[in-house]
Amino acid sequence: MPSALVSHRAIVDAACLTPWGDEASGLPGAAPRELPPVTGFAISRFGPLVHAVAADCLGPAESSGNHVGRHGAGTAVVLATVFGDAVTTDAATRRTVAGKQPGALLFFQSVTTSILSHLTRHYGIRGPLTCVSAVADPAGEALRVADALLDDPELQQVLVIGVETEPNERVRRVHESAAAAGREARLPAGDAAAALLLRRFENDPAAARLTLAEAHPGPTPARSDDPASAFGWLGRFMGLCADAGARRHGTYVYELSR
Repeated sequence: MPSALVSHRAIVDAACLTPWGDEASGLPGAAPRELPPVTGFAISRFGPLVHAVAADCLGPAESSGNHVGRHGAGTAVVLATVFGDAVTTDAATRRTVAGKQPGALLFFQSVTTSILSHLTRHYGIRGPLTCVSAVADPAGEALRVADALLDDPELQQVLVIGVETEPNERVRRVHESAAAAGREARLPAGDAAAALLLRRFENDPAAARLTLAEAHPGPTPARSDDPASAFGWLGRFMGLCADAGARRHGTYVYELSR
């Protein structure tokens, strides 16, 4: 089996948000029922969830000690999601079918990267924004994009975010259709998001390291006895973020599919 070591990246910080109450039992980062409001975003928890987990990872935008700081121009963001903001899309579709105008807010909010634009204004991030949607290994694809971005000498760091909201009828129908076509992606049990801030590894022995490898032909499935497995493809990424956020040192291995 080949040992295809891609690179070492320093983990600066990480955060997780999962459902509240009993659904969050045994999982890191239980999200409050009411997330902090985000101006211009309503109805769906998708945007506020992305913003909240990013803020947890980066630190308060108002604080001079947040992780963006002077790296605004050198900070990129990669967002991974299979189903996107299905709640907003569904609301807009229902209004259209009923003969009503979907509304400018729903039109804006239905664009998956719209919340990233809000985030960049809030933090002064001026690097590239990328959204990744893949069935086989969304987290792996997002990490590969982040790794490639960090080869750009003008970029210092990449914020990688994975997010899904609790499946609604629209998502379940899409899931059934994909499964029938042999392209099934495991559905999350509820709202979940995780964020990982990566920088180049510069031989700092105190820094955590993320090792990207391609030793297996496909993604390693989450163990059935792992509570995070309830969150489908996000399970492993959330586990990685929770471990990195708790320990801040050591080597973290994420095995990527070819």
